Amino acid sequence: MELRHLITLKTIVEKDGFKKAADHLGYAQSSVTTHIKELEAELGKPLFDRLGKRVILTQYGHHFLPYASKIIDLYSQALNTNDKPNGKLVIGISESLTIGRIPPVLLEYKKLYPNVNISLKSIDNHDVTTTLQNGDIDLALVLEKEDLSLPELYLEKLKREKMVLIRPNEQEDSGTVLYTERSCSYKSVFEHYINYKQIDVKESLDFQSIEAIKQCVRSGLGISLVPYFSVKEELNNNKLAGEEVSPDHPSISTFLAYHKDKWLSPAIVKMIELIRAHAQDWD
Repeated sequence: MELRHLITLKTIVEKDGFKKAADHLGYAQSSVTTHIKELEAELGKPLFDRLGKRVILTQYGHHFLPYASKIIDLYSQALNTNDKPNGKLVIGISESLTIGRIPPVLLEYKKLYPNVNISLKSIDNHDVTTTLQNGDIDLALVLEKEDLSLPELYLEKLKREKMVLIRPNEQEDSGTVLYTERSCSYKSVFEHYINYKQIDVKESLDFQSIEAIKQCVRSGLGISLVPYFSVKEELNNNKLAGEEVSPDHPSISTFLAYHKDKWLSPAIVKMIELIRAHAQDWD
């Protein structure tokens, strides 16, 4: 069943005749007649009674017309929704960014675009390309070293992050360093700083989250190197002691990423725009 046949049917009724419908649609009258004949053949029932020079809807025609109109309206709505963010949006994100970066973005986005169903998916940095290529996520926000380069992805550096060496308040250094297991970028940056400061490391422990590291540092287990935004509140409230790393040392950055071949839906475009706007105020 072709949409143009349904449009022709509706126009004939609205314009009260085949000739007027043909003039309105820009068809030859014979084309309008063909449309209706093909539609009637497909339905197996006549839509019009030909009464001399007049044509009027049959009883079945009256029954079928509302369905035809609904199909036409649904098609129009489907086209128009292309400009309105809706549907599902899956964002892959590094665990630490869910703490201090993404919540304000999500709050504003949900107020602006309530018809979008947002899902967050925690990802390891080495899985970014695979998850984007497989379509498991639409966008990614990741923390990585500044020289990050992934040929298949569009990468945009949003913010070079300040790094802070955190330690417990008023406790002696235990000689233990706490790493984040998920992000190799943390380890390499941390190890560079350890060598520069000539920190005496007796042992190291790996953790899967920034939150776990913060709690362990507060309890006196060891020291760690983390992005400033992830411990800003604890530093301001004197729950942790912190030493800001000089900008001259290697750092990590927050990147926005998506696959170069990805079609950017309105929901994705608006999320990208909002993330960029918030990133301008990140400290």
